[in-house]
Amino acid sequence: MADIPVKSSDSVVSRAAKISVVASLFIFLLKAYAYKVTQSQAVLSDALESIINVLAAGVALFVIRFASQPADYEHPYGHGKAEYFSSAFEGGMIFFAALMIILESAKALVFNEPPQKLELGLLIIGGASCLNLVLGFYLKHIGKTHHSEALKASGAHVLSDVWTTLGVMVGLGLVLLTNLNWLDPLVAMLVGANLAFSGYKIVRKSLGGLLDEVDESTLVHLSAALEKNRVPETIEIHHLRTIRSGRFHHVDAHVAVPEYMDIARLHREIHEFERRVVGDYPFDGEIAFHIDPCKKSYCPTCSVVDCPIRQASFDSLRQWTVKSLTAGPRPTIEGTHDDNGSDPSKKTD
Repeated sequence: MADIPVKSSDSVVSRAAKISVVASLFIFLLKAYAYKVTQSQAVLSDALESIINVLAAGVALFVIRFASQPADYEHPYGHGKAEYFSSAFEGGMIFFAALMIILESAKALVFNEPPQKLELGLLIIGGASCLNLVLGFYLKHIGKTHHSEALKASGAHVLSDVWTTLGVMVGLGLVLLTNLNWLDPLVAMLVGANLAFSGYKIVRKSLGGLLDEVDESTLVHLSAALEKNRVPETIEIHHLRTIRSGRFHHVDAHVAVPEYMDIARLHREIHEFERRVVGDYPFDGEIAFHIDPCKKSYCPTCSVVDCPIRQASFDSLRQWTVKSLTAGPRPTIEGTHDDNGSDPSKKTD
């Protein structure tokens, strides 16, 4: 995978955030006009969500600029985690908007205020939905390509807004067909409930990033990069952990190496190994390896040629998987069970 220069990536992400602000404001104005024309609670609920889009886009623009600052003395892991705050803020605002929508819809259901000029309203919000669809896919693409959590969250929210608008259009269509005005606030309440769930999911994911919750997908990418670049000197890797700071990842792990090798050679070998792994990992990052001397229980899975301290013949490499990399080391005393239940002292050919 080709690396994208950090400065170039920051520029693209910042430009996407600016486009999001302008587009979200224009789409909100369209929906606000549609509400003025129709006085529909369902259209109002859609417009309220668009207000959140505008606020969230503005916050994302500020946060993305802050997160792009390089690491410094006070922030040795960089500023990337700020993007998770943007996502959490957006999710919280969505949840708040959902509560307001449900409250206003309940009032309208009680007072039974009929909507007006629904044909024109449908046309306006239909056009706004098309714009949102394009914007949402654009933000998700840039967020995924340039590893921006803020843009990915904004894109997901904008696309959920498209589904919201489609639901509103279906509701208004039913009102036109059936003349049942109470369907309008009922649809708005359903929209609010769906938004509340969407807001919860965004907040939950953002908190996971802030607390460095295990991300299985990144570990899969990392294990693949390690497996691809393994060399005989990297006999065993365990206790692998990651700290995610936006698109920059810090990786800690223990690596078992031949205990007879000198420090200078080990330093060169491991440094080169780190460089190749980071080059194949789809995120910017660094790896800090803690060096462990090899143990005799590793001999059957060690491919080092002409090892002067080998205790058993080489059988086959042990595949590095997410489970094996994140687990603790295998037993160090011959005759004890390893992590798959076998007894290395009784291994047969």
